Amino acid sequence: MDLKALALDIAEIYKLNPKVEAALLGGSVSRNWHDEYSDIELFIFWKEAPTDHDRTEPIRKLNGEMIDFYPYEDEEWSETYLTEGIKLEISNFLTETINKVIEDVITKFDTDLNKQCIVATVDQGVSLSGDKVIENMKEKVKVYPDELSEAMIKENLHLGNKWNNREALLERQDWLMFYKVIVDVQTKIMGMLYGLNRQFVHHPAFKWQQHSLNTMTIKPTNIASRLNSVFLDVPKIALSELELIVQEVYELIKSEFPQVDLSGVIDRSIFLRPKNN
Repeated sequence: MDLKALALDIAEIYKLNPKVEAALLGGSVSRNWHDEYSDIELFIFWKEAPTDHDRTEPIRKLNGEMIDFYPYEDEEWSETYLTEGIKLEISNFLTETINKVIEDVITKFDTDLNKQCIVATVDQGVSLSGDKVIENMKEKVKVYPDELSEAMIKENLHLGNKWNNREALLERQDWLMFYKVIVDVQTKIMGMLYGLNRQFVHHPAFKWQQHSLNTMTIKPTNIASRLNSVFLDVPKIALSELELIVQEVYELIKSEFPQVDLSGVIDRSIFLRPKNN
């Protein structure tokens, strides 16, 4: 099924409500990353708060099957439903809320990942209705601020004290905690790489990691396959590889953002919890 065509048809139904200012296609479908497991993510921008009827009427017209229906929370109304065998994830926002989030990220350099995901959707999303509203938003996010890059790098520089226990966890074969540390450090690496490449984070858990890394130009060599190997290789080899990647990312920061103070950061990343004599 052509998911973009279906999304456009569904947006036409939402457009019938005069409270709706714009509809934007987000997620993997908007980036042409989708596969057989993908759903359609629609962002509906409202002039005023939608009622429950405003939100359920399009579902009724589409003969949709409701899965979830959430009340207003964190400045968003959201619902999930099925139509034509495809799952729809609907995020409803006031247009003024989206513009405020854009201001927070672009002018205040807010590193909050949920806010960045909204801005990433505006930046990479496909306008389905309300083109002028969407174009105005896209214009605001066209330039990724250097200050946001620096803020993202600084936010993720320090790998946490548990990283210093990595050898002990490996020797103990304490795999649950070991791989939790591995995940945390990979997450930090992704945060730094997004900052280095001046890209808005499009998912708070860095979903579609390999696709995202393929869009980046400032990165360690073969980074996507190497980060994969950290989870798939023998743990001792995997840990050595991750240690190497961390240092390569720090070298990139030195080159691209020499003003970022790495004094002490590299030493802390190398430090290992000492053994008892």
